[in-house]
Amino acid sequence: MRIIGGRLRGLRLNPPNDLPVRPTTDLAKEALFNILQNQLDWEGLKCLDLCCGTGNISFELASRGVQSVDAVDLHMKCLLYIKDMCKKHGIDNVVTGKADMFQYIHSCKKRYDFIFTDPPYDVGQLSQLPKLIFERGLLTEGGLLVVEHPSMRKMVGHPAFVETRKYGYSSFSFYQN
Repeated sequence: MRIIGGRLRGLRLNPPNDLPVRPTTDLAKEALFNILQNQLDWEGLKCLDLCCGTGNISFELASRGVQSVDAVDLHMKCLLYIKDMCKKHGIDNVVTGKADMFQYIHSCKKRYDFIFTDPPYDVGQLSQLPKLIFERGLLTEGGLLVVEHPSMRKMVGHPAFVETRKYGYSSFSFYQN
């Protein structure tokens, strides 16, 4: 894994092998950020990386100059890796938080301009994530939600749904507030 854009471009991420993650592939991440580059003005964005895992997406956002990234995951090993990388590379716009994604959604008082979530593919309520996020008002007006999910699972059942882009076994579904 590597950072593909911004001030940290080219930085290789080498997380420990024992992290309970399935990182977004470089190919899929590059395609995603090519799409986002045309939709978002990075400066000043408040972002949430829910189920952040290795921090792959968090680091990409931080590298591109967003105002802040809340990197939330259930696994402390993932968060410790992200904190270590932030310290090592002078990344000061990423804040980690340990929480179950559904608990975080229900208790969160913040609003975000961009939310990316890449939950475990076997989560039973995966297709309910957009509904829950919109019901809780976590997106600002005009905010964008991207859910990474297995290509075999459809996510279109929400009024804010815009499109799905497929990259092999993984897909990104986009929702606009």
